Amino acid sequence: MNNHPYLRAYMAGIAVPTPLLLVILTLFSIARFVYQVPVPVERVIIFPMAIVPNLFGVWNMLHLASRPHTHLPLGFHGAILPFLLAPAGFFLARGLGFLEATAHGLLCFGVVEIHYVHLALAFIAVVIFYYLAWKYLIGFFNRVVGVSE
Repeated sequence: MNNHPYLRAYMAGIAVPTPLLLVILTLFSIARFVYQVPVPVERVIIFPMAIVPNLFGVWNMLHLASRPHTHLPLGFHGAILPFLLAPAGFFLARGLGFLEATAHGLLCFGVVEIHYVHLALAFIAVVIFYYLAWKYLIGFFNRVVGVSE
């Protein structure tokens, strides 16, 4: 099964974040429209819905392309991704005007303040989540489509 290995790697990569983002969108919508949480869903969810699945697919293709040259396990390869997504999300949120850096933390939508300690702990949790998701979920889909190690 050597036909189009990069396309198969891309499809295996997008198989995990796409349904997960639909669940997140549903929860955001329920919070916004049912419980009147003042978070503008349309401004928050655009970046993840557009970028994250495609980036997962391209990142998986990059792992497939780099396999002969490096022996970086898939989990570690996936754990690198938050280090690219976090700064991109930060600068996009700053550019759109709904994130502001203060002396104590980040101020979201002028209402919610996230302290830097909580932000660091959340980032560590995200890196661990990405490691596990890439090692087990993306690894499973890579085996299903025949591009596993």
